[in-house]
Amino acid sequence: MPAYLSQPTKIGEEISITGKWVPKGKGGLFGKSKEANIMMKEWKIILELSKNEPAILSTEINLGVGEDAILIHQVFSNAETLIHFFTTTAKEQYGILHYFANPELHLVRGTELSEAVKETLLAQNIPVSFGSFLFGYVKEDYQPPLATSIQVTAKWTCKSNDPKQLEAQKHWWQQVGTDAYDLEKGLLRFEVFQAIGENALIIHETFIDSDQLQFHLAKGTADRYKKRLDKISVPDKYFFRGSVSWLIRTYSRILRLPATYSTKGPHFTRQGGGMSDGKS
Repeated sequence: MPAYLSQPTKIGEEISITGKWVPKGKGGLFGKSKEANIMMKEWKIILELSKNEPAILSTEINLGVGEDAILIHQVFSNAETLIHFFTTTAKEQYGILHYFANPELHLVRGTELSEAVKETLLAQNIPVSFGSFLFGYVKEDYQPPLATSIQVTAKWTCKSNDPKQLEAQKHWWQQVGTDAYDLEKGLLRFEVFQAIGENALIIHETFIDSDQLQFHLAKGTADRYKKRLDKISVPDKYFFRGSVSWLIRTYSRILRLPATYSTKGPHFTRQGGGMSDGKS
């Protein structure tokens, strides 16, 4: 493994959560359903509550493109902050959310995720995969152009429980990172996480802009290694946060990626940012 992939991560104790919520009621010709409006209302309350918690570094409510859904993203400075938030601050809102909306997979990333963190999130009755950092690189001193960058978070699960398949998947993702470092100048962040207790990996990538993501899908490492990964694993989810063009949506469909696309809705980032999404 090249040195730039084996450098220790700088995210420290930060924990990131990216997940999807879908209203139980479908909208009609004249607008969104009552359930969708209540779902958004409760998430806006959660957003405001987050602003009052100094150790919550970021909260995003991203609006689904082409579907009635929201893609949420939060960064917590440490485990204690996350546990307090879910058990105290936002406890009421999560109870209401479950009545009007269905949570889909949430991908949780960190360096070391304690049993207390896992128990807290599982108690929210949301489907979760927990990722522990394995390897990766970050360019530009953790300072991506936040206005144009596109964040991609995905989960790949091996086709069997054979540990050899997981090692093979790690190998091919190492190849992706090795090649991308020079081939894809606009891929500023590439991180691979072991899904705890699963034969699966969680991947997180940050592209400088839409053009760089398009190159990645059409001519870069996605085009180069997707068929190899398909032989041993299956992409479960792909979450795109940022302004994704219709052409990129077309390429990702050609690659058969189970993607959720979103545009940024209500959001806030703590002054200075964090290491998980980037310093400002």
